[in-house]
Amino acid sequence: MGSFSIWHWLIVLVIVMLVFGTKKLRNMGSDLGGAVKGFKDGMKEASADKPADKSEPQQVSGQTIDVESRREQTKT
Repeated sequence: MGSFSIWHWLIVLVIVMLVFGTKKLRNMGSDLGGAVKGFKDGMKEASADKPADKSEPQQVSGQTIDVESRREQTKT
């Protein structure tokens, strides 16, 4: 019961083709392929936007924020 044989998968494939039709399955496949391609392109653009040199830490400002004191101020 744990694994399916090739015959089980063929029966499932035939039922899916009968329910949806080959044209609908082809459209769904092309839409899925376009979505994957768009995702990969977006990941490439995001990695290109990052700074190349990560050896130096970036300083935001010279201020230090004390979280505990701000929490205490809001409670009183």
